Amino acid sequence: MPVELINPEGLPQPQGYAQVGVASGSRLVYVSGQVARTADGGRVGAGDLAAQTEQAYLNLATALAAAGATFADVAKLTVYVVDWSSERMPELVAGAMRAAERLGFDPVRPITLLGVTALGEPDLLVEVEAVAVLG
Repeated sequence: MPVELINPEGLPQPQGYAQVGVASGSRLVYVSGQVARTADGGRVGAGDLAAQTEQAYLNLATALAAAGATFADVAKLTVYVVDWSSERMPELVAGAMRAAERLGFDPVRPITLLGVTALGEPDLLVEVEAVAVLG
């Protein structure tokens, strides 16, 4: 596996993400932000952050697989959430965990969570992008 996760002493010891990902592979995979859309463009989870997060992670897994990668190869995630507040964390985590359970992966990765005013379409609540490293 080309990505080693580290939570060094001297930094907060997080639950649900890693502070550092050390990549030792040679092929980088950049996945565009994935949203709550089915393959045919259908909308998923209107107004439901957990449902939209689950679909975004499922789409991310599909995109990774197309490049020959899995979630274990992800070195960094960026998650954009519309109108973010800490009260929404349980919904966000629930959606990510449902996708992880469904597909059998560990969602813990280095991650940046950004609150945004809007995404590319008015009904979208979350977008997830990734950088993966293949050996």
